[in-house]
Amino acid sequence: MTATAVPQNTSSHAAPVAPAIVRPSVRQHSIKVEICTPAIGAELSNISLADAAQDPEAIAEIRALWLKHKVLFFRDQDITPMEQQNFAAQFAELEAHPVAPSHPEADKLLMLYRNLETNKQNMVEKISRENLWHTDVTFKKAPPRGAVLRCELCPETGGDTIWSNMVMAYEKLPEAIKQRIDGLYAKHDAEHAFFAQMPIEERHTMAAKNPAAEHPVVLTHPETGEKVLFVNTAFTTHFSNFYTFKDVRCGQDFMPEANHLMNYLISQAAIPEYQVRLKWRTNTVAMWDNLLVQHYAVSDYGNEPRKMLRATLTGAPLV
Repeated sequence: MTATAVPQNTSSHAAPVAPAIVRPSVRQHSIKVEICTPAIGAELSNISLADAAQDPEAIAEIRALWLKHKVLFFRDQDITPMEQQNFAAQFAELEAHPVAPSHPEADKLLMLYRNLETNKQNMVEKISRENLWHTDVTFKKAPPRGAVLRCELCPETGGDTIWSNMVMAYEKLPEAIKQRIDGLYAKHDAEHAFFAQMPIEERHTMAAKNPAAEHPVVLTHPETGEKVLFVNTAFTTHFSNFYTFKDVRCGQDFMPEANHLMNYLISQAAIPEYQVRLKWRTNTVAMWDNLLVQHYAVSDYGNEPRKMLRATLTGAPLV
């Protein structure tokens, strides 16, 4: 379901509509919330993120809604890169991406620019796509806590993003599967995702700088206490401590059983009932909890330009 803005009430004899920026003393009463789907997502309106960054009460309210709905959408946020960065910094320290370039005006913003044409510096813009279900940078010991993504430019149609509720994905698993994965850990690696196209020496160097990490398959969220299914297509490679004796015929079923189970778990993000889909417009902002959701950037817009800026919230090591 596409998130849409909440219309404002108007009247021919009513007073002029209040501006988006409202006084901090009334902000907690001004934010309008529209639920996007039963599973995930809410759109917040009548709020300026640049102004909210200066208002602790607004930040506290947004944080509570963020944890509850897991991904938040804000329309019509005509803000500068530094204002976006300042807003995101109210929720956690920010980090630059380990392998991708930052914005020249805001050093903690990742540029996600998609276009096959050259830019003003006559350099080819990055053309990779994130059209697979993933959680950002899980190959780190401390994956990002969340993200604040703003659209600078998008295709007239296409280029949507989908988020999936991985708390619900865990809750809906059969009890036998929950029992089987209790206590399991999995490896998350960047080598096959980011470095596979490099010459072998360079690939090994980059892999050594970005070693694989191990995380629980079922994560307990540090703030909400919710159980989260924490494996993803982009970075999860295998279970670290999977074993079985009663179901294995002399060992020949050992790896197939592990692989089948991992593929089954990874596939849960693609279930539509767990999802929300956003149609981007210029100056739309999405904010999500990277531990609670996965996301998928739909690559259906050909060579049309799509320019996004992402602030990444620093996380803590997972247990």
